[in-house]
Amino acid sequence: MPPDFLSNLYVFILAGFVGFELIKRVSPLLHTPLMSLTNALDAIVVVAAIIIAGRHETRLSVILCLIAVSASFSNMVGGFFITDRMLRMFKTGRPKKT
Repeated sequence: MPPDFLSNLYVFILAGFVGFELIKRVSPLLHTPLMSLTNALDAIVVVAAIIIAGRHETRLSVILCLIAVSASFSNMVGGFFITDRMLRMFKTGRPKKT
């Protein structure tokens, strides 16, 4: 095993624990903050996958990173649409005139 693989594995495990702790602390009644956290985590995945795909080490890594980018990006965009829809549900009638 190359030493780079072990350091990447440690970062992956640490990111999993941090993400789990962040999402676990959100109240189950609050859906919008949970979606915001998952959108932030998906944005991190997109950036990391783009960086790894840009290295062009092997054809398999590029293909897997492109799949990760497309899956994370679609999940992130869908999360923003759902969050926007949830926030619009809580808006009151008409805006007040000043």
